[in-house]
This record gives sequence, structure tokens and C-alpha cells, in this order.
Amino acid sequence: MKSIIQVAGIRSLEEAQAIMACGINYLGFPLRLDIHTPDLTEEEASRIIRSLGKRCKSVLITYLNKAREITEFSEYLGTNYVQLHGPVEPEELVKIKKAKKIFIIKSLIIGSVNEKCLVENMRFEPYVDAFITDTFDPNTGASGATGLTHDWNVSKRIVEISSCPVILAGGINHTNVREAIRLVKPAGVDSHTGVEDLHGNKDPILVKKFMEETTKTFDELLNRNPEL
Repeated sequence: MKSIIQVAGIRSLEEAQAIMACGINYLGFPLRLDIHTPDLTEEEASRIIRSLGKRCKSVLITYLNKAREITEFSEYLGTNYVQLHGPVEPEELVKIKKAKKIFIIKSLIIGSVNEKCLVENMRFEPYVDAFITDTFDPNTGASGATGLTHDWNVSKRIVEISSCPVILAGGINHTNVREAIRLVKPAGVDSHTGVEDLHGNKDPILVKKFMEETTKTFDELLNRNPEL
């Protein structure tokens, strides 16, 4: 599959359009969260997602863990892509798949549990379309949008044993994405705070640098080994 490059934490239609102009079409919308406060109202997010249409793969990032709530909310927003950070059970994922054609990305949080527990979470493989590894912040309890990196060797191990694509997140930006991709060899990368200015808005220059470094590194790996 084509490498996934996602920028999360969209705040406006103009911001979304500027990110897409850099060549990025996976945009994350964090809503109904556990720790953080959403950047947008649900109504604003729905308007933006519907305005972007099929040109963009808008991803609902949420801590919801019940199939009915997830499918109804994604329907309201107008997206078939969800990134689940909550403690969802496999049977709920089965219900989602039966109810609606949804691309499910399941988070695996590095730092909140040990590596053995993360490997055990691979039981979700039959029910999801991709995994995303992110970073736990022990000071806030947050498991995403922390701006913190984690032990990439754990993510590398997950990539090696997973039959599903694995997206790498957690403190990724244009200065470290090259090293991260070379070590972990993920199917994609995600950046949130790593492409923001001091006010939390996406910086077009940082987004462009992130995109350039990411695509360059993925191209190098593919040219070196077509099977990667």
C-alpha cells in the first residue's frame, strides 16, 4: 500500500487546505477525547470534512469504544476513517465492520504498558486495517498529541510482527522523521504538535519540511528494497 502520511489536529478549513497543498491527504480530527480538549466543535469538524470531500481522507481520532457511538459519530462527521485510542474490545470492532465500511486504525501506546502487553494487543489484527504507535505521557496521562517520542525499537518490533500496516506517531517532526523511518520502517507516519507553531496552529513551512523529509526517506527505502 502507498505510504500513509498524516497530520493531526486540524483547526480550520484553511489549515486543512494548506496541508493538502503540501501533498498530505490524511488529516486527523481529534474529537470526544479522554484528556485533551478538542480544537474544533463537532459541527465545525463536520463542515470541514464534508467541504474537503473525497479528495481528503479525514480521520476521526477518538477515545470512543462502543461500535454504535463510533459508527454514528463517523456518519455524522462524514468520514469512513477512524483512529481509536480508547480501550475498545475486539467484538466492538467486529460490530463496526458489520455496520459500516470503515477503515479502522487502532492505537498501540508505548510507555503505558510493557512490550509484552503491546505484543498481546496484536490480537486486534483480524479486526483492524492498521495500527498506530503513539507515546504515553506519565505526567498528564495523555496517550497522543504529547509531543513526546518513545522507544522506536518497540515500534520496530511491532512492525516486524504485524500483518497490518503500522503508522509511527509520537513527537515526529521534520528533524527526526528520517531517522525514525529508517529504524522502524513503518507503513506511514503521523505528526501533530511537530508541525505546529507556538500558538498550536499548523505552520505551512514545518508541514512542507515534514512532507519533504518523509517522502524522500520512504522513496529511498523503496528504491533500496522494492518489498519494503
